Amino acid sequence: MPTDLIILIAALIVSWLVFTALIKVVKTTVSTAIALTAIVLVLQLVFRINPHDLWQQITQLPQILWHIVTGN
Repeated sequence: MPTDLIILIAALIVSWLVFTALIKVVKTTVSTAIALTAIVLVLQLVFRINPHDLWQQITQLPQILWHIVTGN
């Protein structure tokens, strides 16, 4: 086998592996975005919690957890 053919086959295999990994990342990202959107929508419609209140709670989460751990 010529060296060029071996390099071509190796390049095709590497390209396929990178492509499948990229597809998995995109699928995970899309499913996470859909789940987050659904959660925020349910919080808005059912509990009347707006995204700003949710964001404030998320930014305060490390402080809340620290108070739980230290017992203050």
